Amino acid sequence: MSKQQAISPGKNFFAGGFGGVCLVFAGHPLDTIKVRIQTMPVPGPGESPLYRGTFDCFKQTLAKEGFKGLYKGMAAPIIGVTPMFAVCFFGFGLGKKLQQKTPDDVLTYPQLFAAGMLSGVFTTAIMAPGERIKCLLQIQAAKGEVKYAGPMDCVKQLYKESGIRGIYRGTALTLMRDVPASGMYFMTYEWLKRLLTPEGKSPNELSVPSVLFAGGMAGIFNWAVAIPPDVLKSRFQTAPEGKYPNGFRDVLRELLREEGVASLYKGFTAVMLRAFPANAACFLGFEMAMKFLNWAAPSL
Repeated sequence: MSKQQAISPGKNFFAGGFGGVCLVFAGHPLDTIKVRIQTMPVPGPGESPLYRGTFDCFKQTLAKEGFKGLYKGMAAPIIGVTPMFAVCFFGFGLGKKLQQKTPDDVLTYPQLFAAGMLSGVFTTAIMAPGERIKCLLQIQAAKGEVKYAGPMDCVKQLYKESGIRGIYRGTALTLMRDVPASGMYFMTYEWLKRLLTPEGKSPNELSVPSVLFAGGMAGIFNWAVAIPPDVLKSRFQTAPEGKYPNGFRDVLRELLREEGVASLYKGFTAVMLRAFPANAACFLGFEMAMKFLNWAAPSL
């Protein structure tokens, strides 16, 4: 195997930011569908549910709001996602570097999982408020009420109502979702890269289809871990102030009591349909940016 590229958290930062932008453009429409399904009201006796499933939600959104309805709330993740994924990939690069005794050390899968978990901790400070704003903007369009004119208006109103706590509502649930899911995300990607690397080649020389497959599958594994806490987070972040005084425990109790264990996997189809293309685009963007940075600044 050819000598592996030394880990540079700085390059990871810039390449990760570019990868994050690619992810949002590829995945936001299905993210909108996911949030709307997760937060739709429970139908009363004899009532039909607001959406019969992923494809019904997709059709209704297109019919009522047009194509741009699928991109509702995208400004918040685009503004947040570049620094967030930059910090995410930086955290992963740093986590790997901290565990290496020499630059040539190949990390074990538990070490890669630990580095991925560190990246989840790093991103929560940006992720929690970004997710809160995104979810509120996505569901207001579905309800037909326009409380917030856009992301900045949403931030201003939340701050006016509840201070900084209102903007960061759902931080603990974001941590519960992202720390183990990020560990799974990066470990799976590195595992598949190694698996798909031809004998005598470096994982950095993978073909575009192999990178797309490894990135897409990493997204699937990530969300397999993340969906239950993500459902709780979406419910908690979009609930009226004071509805869940004991936090996620109240959300969990209500969901299990009213809708059963299956409710923790609401939006599963939309999540999985989005996970593959969005994360394939993310890792392809990351790898292309890394190649460019290694060519432009080899000594960094």
